[in-house]
Amino acid sequence: MMWATVVLMSLLAPAIPWTIAQSEGIGWHFVQNGSTQLTALEAIVVSPTLLVVFDRVAGDPLQINGHQAWGAIWNTETNNVTAIDVVTDTFCATGGILSNGTMLSIGGQAVENLTSTPESPYPPEKDGRMGLRIFEPCLDPVGVNCTLFENPETHSLAEQRWYPSSLRIFDGSLMIVGGIHELTPFFNDKERSASSYEFFPKKDGGVPRPSEFLNRSLPANLFPRAFALPDGKVVMTANNQTIIYDIEEQTETILPEVPNGVRVTNPYDGAVTLLPLSPPDYIPEVLACGGSNTTDDFTNDEVNRLSSQDPASDQCSHIVLTPEGIEQGWIVETMPEGRMMAEMILMPNGQVLIINGGSTGYAAAGTVRDPVGRSNADNPVFTPLLYDPSAPLGSRMSREGLPTTDIARMYHSSVSLLPGGNIFIAGSNPGGGIRLDDPFPSEFRVEYLNPPYMTVPRPSFSNLPEKVGFNQKITLDVEIPEGLNTSSIKVSLMDLGFSSHAFHSSSRLVFLEATLSEDQKTLEITTPPNNRVYPPGLAWLYLTVDDVTSKGSQVMVGSGGTPPLPDEGVPIPLRR
Repeated sequence: MMWATVVLMSLLAPAIPWTIAQSEGIGWHFVQNGSTQLTALEAIVVSPTLLVVFDRVAGDPLQINGHQAWGAIWNTETNNVTAIDVVTDTFCATGGILSNGTMLSIGGQAVENLTSTPESPYPPEKDGRMGLRIFEPCLDPVGVNCTLFENPETHSLAEQRWYPSSLRIFDGSLMIVGGIHELTPFFNDKERSASSYEFFPKKDGGVPRPSEFLNRSLPANLFPRAFALPDGKVVMTANNQTIIYDIEEQTETILPEVPNGVRVTNPYDGAVTLLPLSPPDYIPEVLACGGSNTTDDFTNDEVNRLSSQDPASDQCSHIVLTPEGIEQGWIVETMPEGRMMAEMILMPNGQVLIINGGSTGYAAAGTVRDPVGRSNADNPVFTPLLYDPSAPLGSRMSREGLPTTDIARMYHSSVSLLPGGNIFIAGSNPGGGIRLDDPFPSEFRVEYLNPPYMTVPRPSFSNLPEKVGFNQKITLDVEIPEGLNTSSIKVSLMDLGFSSHAFHSSSRLVFLEATLSEDQKTLEITTPPNNRVYPPGLAWLYLTVDDVTSKGSQVMVGSGGTPPLPDEGVPIPLRR
């Protein structure tokens, strides 16, 4: 049997990405194509051709029903945008996809923070902080017949949440973490913090669970970085603190702090991800890069001590979540430069793309003593970085062959891997409202970052069922281009996540066991063993041969049923 994890890059090999593809194709390259007509500060893939993007009520040019739109569908094939009507304000929200494939947008901005202007005369009808917006699976490949359902009278959060995070857990529901009740100048604080967890569909009788962790991690703890672990527990990082939270027992285990005083959540945004999980043991490991080692031991009244020129942290640290790894603590590496508001994208071959943001300053807008326009950050990082977790320490990061863009992607940017295998990049708007003349203006242009495999013959597969169970063997028909080394095969099952504020909620990659037939025409794969290794719901399957990756195919993992409803969902289901 040939296992997908056996072929991860050797620990003795240098971190040189996609060498075969680079020699035969045109290599990594950016392509600009189209305009979102709003600032796409949040983005999520919802079908093979469509993303849903959200902004705020800020005067965007995109219109619907006689007023500005702050939600839209982006078609990756036509590069066209279709406005969708949203009731509540989605500014600085989160989201994810339930076990039945329904997308949920969660939280948002307070109505009282909005001012009607000639450019934006129609503020939303409802406050966004308790907003729940439901986008059911849409079969229209163009997106013009897709709709968003929202009724604040019947569907709302239990607690106001602005700047929250979310993640899909093992019963297919979404866990909603943290946030803030109302606007602050810069930091979160105990009086305004939503220091709790809740779920959709509701659990615990709809009563949020208080979180000591979210109180301890104040004040720089907005958009907590939270990931479902393969045993069903949740790892969370906020500020420089990390815990493992047991959903069923409602207990927390405190882990070592991120080293050297580095803080990685808003407004000191670093990039954090759960690294790929590999059979047979699916050992979890968390990677945290960038952020700031500036102290947070001061009040909102003293924010002018900060500068847009303060260097961001260049630290990359990772921790293995086993007893031995936790005892060892975080292992520290160094990036070529500091990064503030960068975002991490898991690539199908197991590498991590680090993209967007600046090398100095902070998140948020207009609060440091020397903002650049309204931006609290400066010195955009225009060249992405690749991190290879399978390479030896000291050689995991590479820029070899990676291109440089000319578009700054600062605060309020979004990015996502696409089913086609390339990367969607949009947004950037550190100012209040639409500002086209600022040093970092409101950005409507869409870019795609194309890896080298986009311009060479690619492997392909067919006969993937629309729905698969757990621990199920499936035989795919495969076509592998001549010249690729078939001893190097990876099959990745991925949740592409929800991009908001330098964090990719629910992002996940699980490598599958894979056996190639002798005639190299079929590939037997084994799906994840249970609903904790991969929480039930929508996934994308990619085949990588010799670092050349196929297009992804959509698949429903699990029954495709709805998560447990409140009346039947208080007992959390056992492992299956």
